Amino acid sequence: MVNTDIKASEVARRIAADDAEELFVLDVRNEDAHEEWQIPTSTNVPVYDELLQYDYSGLEAHLDDLPENEEIAVVCVAGVTSERAADFLRNHGFDAKSVPDGMNAWGRVHREYDVPGTDGVVQIVRPGTGCVSYLVHDGEEAIVVDPSQYVDRYLNAADDRGLDIVGVADTHAHADHVSGAHRLLDELDIPYYLHSEDAGELDVLTELSDGDTIDFGDRSLDVFHTPGHTPGSVCFRFGDALLSGDTLFLRSVGRPDLEDSSEDAIREASGRLFDSLSELTDLSDDTVVLPGHFSDEEVRPLATDLADLRAESTNELLSYVEDADEETFVETIVASLSDQPANYNEIKQINWGNAQPGENVEVLELGPNNCAAN
Repeated sequence: MVNTDIKASEVARRIAADDAEELFVLDVRNEDAHEEWQIPTSTNVPVYDELLQYDYSGLEAHLDDLPENEEIAVVCVAGVTSERAADFLRNHGFDAKSVPDGMNAWGRVHREYDVPGTDGVVQIVRPGTGCVSYLVHDGEEAIVVDPSQYVDRYLNAADDRGLDIVGVADTHAHADHVSGAHRLLDELDIPYYLHSEDAGELDVLTELSDGDTIDFGDRSLDVFHTPGHTPGSVCFRFGDALLSGDTLFLRSVGRPDLEDSSEDAIREASGRLFDSLSELTDLSDDTVVLPGHFSDEEVRPLATDLADLRAESTNELLSYVEDADEETFVETIVASLSDQPANYNEIKQINWGNAQPGENVEVLELGPNNCAAN
């Protein structure tokens, strides 16, 4: 029996591997949808509306543009038109498979990476959303940091390594994805750590402050209060690793406009972010920076020594911090903010405990990542 499907997780594995050229990803959604959010390496043939009407003429016109000797993974919004397109292509001699549930499934993919140069850090990347979370462990105990709502990924990762999850922490109240902390609390009798300034209406938590430690095994997470992206943003130091949340990314910093988008508020938050980053750049050069988000960086795991991050020219805003140029830092942020993350206010209300997640909670997160300041 011919296998007519290819899972989104398999697509993610293949395009991240050395054999990526052996998988051709064909996106049949409309052009604007593909431009806004897509699987890396995908090629767009915008025939979505035609396929809904069982019209294959547009796809047929592009047959000469498709590889005859490669496997083709066809993706759409939810797997309906991609299934039609893949069936049409197989009837024309192509090795084509449909991605079930389409880009919805792509948004749910998680991939695990052990981080070289660190002891006890597992990085869990969602390639479809740009979100990064962590399982940090010592002995048989582990803490989950910045979990997605798909908590089975963390429970399974811990089980695979013989670990007991003894706590969950968020670096801040997220605006781009629903935290899985509360779902983990439903599964496990463990503490939830969050800074008090990001706690909203939550009442089941252990409040963090600058200088605190979260102890587990024979080690601990050291807490740095780094306001700017949000008032309660924190970073965690774990040995030589810095889990920098949305304070410091590899190519940018966290945007400061999701609490209050007035220019005065943005300038004030940018100044606090500048001070926070100044504190982080005082850490040792061999500190391994592990961010909470990425954009199009291909390196896996997402990790850079602080010395290399300072030396590279890819993080313009960090260079202003290095030069102690707060004015240019603030002005650059004010001038370069992009569109705010989709549904960010609704997501924030859930993470603050002001609203309960509804039936559309998975859909809220889908789309491009816009948490960076520039």
